[in-house]
Amino acid sequence: MKILLFSFFVICAVATHAQAVSRDSFSAVIVHKDPRFDEMAAKQAEINKKSYLSTSHYVRGFRVQASNTQNRDEANEVKAELLRRFPDQKSYLLYQAPSFRVRIGNFLTQKDASQLRKLVSALYPQKGVYIVPDIIEYTPTSDEGFMQDE
Repeated sequence: MKILLFSFFVICAVATHAQAVSRDSFSAVIVHKDPRFDEMAAKQAEINKKSYLSTSHYVRGFRVQASNTQNRDEANEVKAELLRRFPDQKSYLLYQAPSFRVRIGNFLTQKDASQLRKLVSALYPQKGVYIVPDIIEYTPTSDEGFMQDE
């Protein structure tokens, strides 16, 4: 029994000393990282950037409302005319009972939309052509920077 008790105290003393030594002598952790991880991270960042820049995003912006009518055929004629005159701008036909609304463009600022509004109002002087806030389709350019948090 005495031998068992003596062995227990010796083991406890050695274990306590080993823990004290390990805490003092190994206070820093050294990590050896494979340099290929940095290459993989850079490649993935480039893929993410290309994917972000190639897709449309929906943001708050402005469009030019060219027509607000209850006649569907008239609204379709206005939309077709806008597509012929402004092929670089996207046009939209919206129905909000009882009216059909024709809108054109995707602009971030009212200033950008006002240039198109002048052209459209010259085309339709009898209609009230104005700028409306809307959720627009926006494709960022590579000059504007890449935000990873979206």
